[in-house]
Amino acid sequence: MQEQVQRIVQRLYDARFILAVAAVLALLASLFTPVALWQALLGLALVFVAAGMPTRSRAARKRERMLRQEGRAPLESIVFTTCEALDDPAIILAPGGTLKYLNRAAVQQFGPMKEGAHLSSLLRSPAILNMVRKAMASGGTNSIEHVEKVPSERWFRVRIAPMAEIADMRGGSELYMLTFRDQSESRRMDRMRSDFIANASHELRTPLASLSGFVETMRGPAKDDPEARDRFLKIMFEQAGRMTRLVDDLLSLSRLELKAHMVPTDEVDLVPLIDHISDSLRPLAEDLGVAIRVHAPKEPLIVTGDRDELIQVFENLIENACKYGQSGKWIDVTMTPADAAGKGVEVSIKDYGPGIPREHVPRLTERFYRVSVEASRSKKGTGLGLAIVKHILTRHRARLVVHSTVGEGSEFIVKFNVSGR
Repeated sequence: MQEQVQRIVQRLYDARFILAVAAVLALLASLFTPVALWQALLGLALVFVAAGMPTRSRAARKRERMLRQEGRAPLESIVFTTCEALDDPAIILAPGGTLKYLNRAAVQQFGPMKEGAHLSSLLRSPAILNMVRKAMASGGTNSIEHVEKVPSERWFRVRIAPMAEIADMRGGSELYMLTFRDQSESRRMDRMRSDFIANASHELRTPLASLSGFVETMRGPAKDDPEARDRFLKIMFEQAGRMTRLVDDLLSLSRLELKAHMVPTDEVDLVPLIDHISDSLRPLAEDLGVAIRVHAPKEPLIVTGDRDELIQVFENLIENACKYGQSGKWIDVTMTPADAAGKGVEVSIKDYGPGIPREHVPRLTERFYRVSVEASRSKKGTGLGLAIVKHILTRHRARLVVHSTVGEGSEFIVKFNVSGR
């Protein structure tokens, strides 16, 4: 009852200007018409109040009923609803660390909550709980770094701040917001850069050390030994070639990263392009005892791309198949056109060699990652070929899919999405 009276008083207060205008018009009406003053005042007041009172939709009335049933102040409900707009996990806490609300991102990260439970029932991190306790005791903000190990490793910047403005407003209460800023991607990029520098330095250090050692030997003990000098010069030439290939691949990666956001616009027919690549690699395949079989449609196979970069992609994949699938004796290159259902163009390079163990497949496109270091170096690999392939295909909005079975061979499939042409 008291709540209904308060609502009526509030609505009359909100319509005070309308009531004043109604009173003036009613007075004028009583002066110039035979209507009694009290009748004019009553009629006009009812008309103007009815016209001026704000109307609420059915959804708004339902929302208000739900808020009253949940026992929440409207101001708090606005705060909770606003939290849903955040991409980062956000938790609203009451003094003492009591859980009030989790937004959708927080529920996905930490699971559902029971309102009124303590934060420690949701998070087991002593560092976070200690930070929350100190922030609530001091009334200030605080933040720490936090790592989640399960289900996958993720880094967060966790920050707690008092919502002082909410507490100062009518209907508000003392609340704190705990937010989790995901820094996983930036951390992985930093780690990738540091690993790249370390790996590049290591890859260059080995041939440089070999060159220095051979030069020193040739200037000393082997100075007058023609046979040793010829042997050492051959090795030095191979090491210099290895460094040249490594530097060339590093430069290719740098150029690709600079234009990663630029989507190619030219149209390329894959049928003659792959025929040309296969013909150019047949001498290498024959030396390795491998036959390349190309299965191509009769009609053109048009994709949007950069011709030179696509040549680099398929040269790398077919050459790898010849080198690492040598024992299988055959390489099948199959081109599949887009079908009526909109499935894009696919190019498959399949060998019948030893195959790749399953645990290595997800990491094949990492820089300097090798299934076998000795086998890669013996075949003059730099460990950057598939990383370059991945960067080129990413720029072309295409993707690389790898299937491999130990003892049966490997299949590398390049999938182009032709719907974007």
